[in-house]
Amino acid sequence: MVYLAHDRKHDRPVTMKVLRPDFAAALGAERFLHEIRSTAGLTHPNILPLLDSGEADGFLEFYVMPYVVARRRARPKGRRKSPTPQLSVRLRL
Repeated sequence: MVYLAHDRKHDRPVTMKVLRPDFAAALGAERFLHEIRSTAGLTHPNILPLLDSGEADGFLEFYVMPYVVARRRARPKGRRKSPTPQLSVRLRL
């Protein structure tokens, strides 16, 4: 689950992703830990960095990323709202 949280140390909003206990029981925490390690290794201008990760109460895995307010992108002039039927068929193949 993803939450909007407050980083008290730096007084800023952050995004916190937490492993749900029912998912941990069904899938195991290893998959989420792999996601944390993978995210920590990514560096790209369009990817938010991992700020922190850990566990709480001995079982709750989480990681923290910057909170970014989404901006609505303007559609270029003349661009269709949806792909043409030919493009849709091509994308399904």
